[in-house]
Amino acid sequence: MSRVRGEVLDWFAARLVVPGKELAVLRAAEMIPSPAQWRAFLGQLALWLGTLALAAAVIFFFAFNWQDMSRFTKFGLVEAAIVASLLALWRLDLDGMAGKAVLTLLSLLVGALLALTGQIYQTGADTFELFAYWAALLLPWVLISRFVPLWLIWLGILNLASFLYFSLRQDSEAFVWAPFLLNGVALIVWEAAHRAGLSWVDESWPPRLIAAASAAAASALIFWAIFDGRGSSAILAFLAYSAWMAGLYVWYRRIRSDLFMLAAGLLSLIVAVAAFLSDKIVVTGDGAFLLIGLVVIAMSAVGAIWLKSFAQEQAA
Repeated sequence: MSRVRGEVLDWFAARLVVPGKELAVLRAAEMIPSPAQWRAFLGQLALWLGTLALAAAVIFFFAFNWQDMSRFTKFGLVEAAIVASLLALWRLDLDGMAGKAVLTLLSLLVGALLALTGQIYQTGADTFELFAYWAALLLPWVLISRFVPLWLIWLGILNLASFLYFSLRQDSEAFVWAPFLLNGVALIVWEAAHRAGLSWVDESWPPRLIAAASAAAASALIFWAIFDGRGSSAILAFLAYSAWMAGLYVWYRRIRSDLFMLAAGLLSLIVAVAAFLSDKIVVTGDGAFLLIGLVVIAMSAVGAIWLKSFAQEQAA
């Protein structure tokens, strides 16, 4: 498809398309949506906006009427919404988009119910426990849903629970290791599922989103190793980061080509080198900042050339 798109754009650039036939050429090349595709898109957009609006309506209704309702009314309304959603899900096809939307709404309502419990009874539980319980309760639905956005919501809840837990414990080392391992494992699991041929993991944007989170976590890990790490802990972090970079390159360069993943790894590497130079040479004098800037520019230029050549290989 990318080759066809490039050829069509070349036709337009060379003025080879007959004037007045531009839309017909774009439709023939499937570069603009057809009326049926627009209707399907608008239908799904309305479905998901309605789902999010319902979830937000429940939350804002409680926020506005909090003082005027008893705790039994509050629990009753949320539980009634959950029961109504379960009944709707029972009548819908779980593999259909409407069923997946209701399942996503249910997942959000479970979080609202847990938050309501903690707010009313003031159990003294830490905030991270709310998200940990939420993730645990959602796991069965996530497993049976085979729905990528719900998997990503679950992963986001796990990341938030981990963030809150380790920030509360004030353990800087565990704070950077946890998201690195969590998102790294998530990316490995996704790629393994894709390799196994599971049809619902064929889309390219979810692993890229996970890879972006993994790259951010890897960059945070190497930052910690450079500025705060000591002894064997810093060495282990450097080794883990090097293994992550090597794995990213081998997999997305040799096994499953993906330009975005390589660009994410390259950006992380540039940031890591700049941080390392900042830690080692900034104290030597004013010229250190110029040297770091030149190194970043040089690495960015070489990286851009390499990514461009890789993109040309993919297009060939």
